[in-house]
Amino acid sequence: MLEQVAGEIKCVLCPRRCQADRNSARGYCGERMQVRVARASLHMWEEPCISGSAGSGTVFFAGCPLRCVFCQNRKIALGDKGKELTTQQLAKLFLLLQGKGAHNINLVTPTHFVPQIVAALKSAKMQGLSIPIVYNTSGYEELETLRMLEGYVDVYLPDLKYYSAELSAKYSSAPDYFVCASRAIKEMMRQTGVPIFDQELMTRGVIVRHMVMPGHVGDAKTVLKYLYETYQDDIYISIMNQYTPPADLTAYPELNRRVTHREYEKVVDYAIELGIQNAFIQEGDTANESFIPDFDEEQFLKEIVE
Repeated sequence: MLEQVAGEIKCVLCPRRCQADRNSARGYCGERMQVRVARASLHMWEEPCISGSAGSGTVFFAGCPLRCVFCQNRKIALGDKGKELTTQQLAKLFLLLQGKGAHNINLVTPTHFVPQIVAALKSAKMQGLSIPIVYNTSGYEELETLRMLEGYVDVYLPDLKYYSAELSAKYSSAPDYFVCASRAIKEMMRQTGVPIFDQELMTRGVIVRHMVMPGHVGDAKTVLKYLYETYQDDIYISIMNQYTPPADLTAYPELNRRVTHREYEKVVDYAIELGIQNAFIQEGDTANESFIPDFDEEQFLKEIVE
């Protein structure tokens, strides 16, 4: 939410509650009020029920409220990539992606722009936007912000990165991460209910992602245990092995490597042992493939701003 105090707009959209007046300064997320989009494209690297055969209409927003030390999208989360778009330009972008055959509109790291996104979705829906809306987030969310999205988001795609407060404090400066993310997932479930599919595509529901990190199999198991004991088969869980260390992790040598096959197998075996059936896993050498888009590419964006 945005609070008005003594004529200033204080930003409390995420759990950081930094209270920056983003009309005149950047928030913790690194962004002002003006929406910035770093990339928009038909994306094939999401879960099969999101990407489908034609691709997910993915909109990568600049900035991030979490800012993990190992960020996979650091060029936009921590950098200065992105084109400024008005609400109407953002609505036009959603419609353009739909026109290109996207199965859905996939909002990536959208938390700090939720009021503008809701306005753009309202406009786009009045102009014929009809495909599902996916909210793709780190999981670090405020309940009041999520409630603004009720009726607009069909599929929630949150991370649950950590169970341990020690790990989330060390790598994301967020000791309250699990408290906030678990509460957020509960709200997402309240809004969407159990998963609904149209053939092989999810049209409503929640998929929770957990990316296995090197040396932290124990925390991964605890995350899976929490999710399954809490939600059983009412959610899908995506167990990811694509962790790729950025170039500047010398301060965190324990994270400066990929996840081994054995580490990932231990987590998947534990999921099977728990009885988890609604899950996605990544097989083979997916960690050696590029899941990090080229954010220098501006596909579709020129059509919007020209």
